[in-house]
Amino acid sequence: MKTQEELNNDILQITMKIRDEYPELSKYLLEMHETIPDEIHPKIKMQTLQDYYNSLEDLLKKYTPNHLKND
Repeated sequence: MKTQEELNNDILQITMKIRDEYPELSKYLLEMHETIPDEIHPKIKMQTLQDYYNSLEDLLKKYTPNHLKND
């Protein structure tokens, strides 16, 4: 299992890839339910980070086969 630091790094990398290569998807980053805490001071759980990363990865997997990268 990955550490919190590794997951945060993975999330950063895939987010940067989305913003750089597929900026049209950036609008979905803020809409993902995994990023909206339901508490005032939420504790970030490893599963929450993993779920968020998985959702970003799914977004790319579903989008990229049908669209060209921005050049």
